[in-house]
Amino acid sequence: MAKGTNKKTPQSTRKPSNRRLADNRLARHQYEILETLETGIELLGTEVKSIRAGKANLRDGFCLVRKGELHLHNVHISPHSHAGNYFNHDPLRTRKLLAHREEINKFKAKLDKKGLTLIPLTLHLKGSWIKLVIGLGRGKKLHDKRQDEKRKQADKEVKSALKRFNN
Repeated sequence: MAKGTNKKTPQSTRKPSNRRLADNRLARHQYEILETLETGIELLGTEVKSIRAGKANLRDGFCLVRKGELHLHNVHISPHSHAGNYFNHDPLRTRKLLAHREEINKFKAKLDKKGLTLIPLTLHLKGSWIKLVIGLGRGKKLHDKRQDEKRKQADKEVKSALKRFNN
C-alpha cells in the first residue's frame, strides 16, 4: 500500500465495541443483586440514536414478566433532537426485552418468591447491538446499606494506608 493512502480496516478485523451507554448505579445501592442476565431490547430508530448519544436514564426502571415475555417499564429515553415531532417516540413507552424462553421462565419462578424484582443495571454496546443487563434483586434494608458503607470506608482506609506505607 502506498504511503499516505487511507484504507479502512475491514469490519471483520475490527475490535468489537463494548461501550457503556447508561448505568443504574443507584440499583446496586438499593438492591442486593443475586443474578444478572444480558438481554436484547426492542427499539425504534430514534431510540437507538438517542441511546447512542447517551440520553437514556435507567434509574426508575423495572422489568415485568407478562404472557411469557419480559417488558421494560419506566426507562426514560429522550426524544431524538433531529427527528421532528412526527417521527419521534414516547420517552417512557414499555419496551420488550429479548431473551430465551428458558431464561424468562427461570426468572419468573424466582420472581414469584417474595421480595425479588428485576432491575435494569446497564445499557451497553456489544458490537453494533444495544444490550441491557438486568439483575434479579432483593431490596436492602437500612442496616444492610450501613454495613456496606462501613465496609467500603474500611477498604478505602486500608488502600490509603498501603499506599502511604509503600511510598
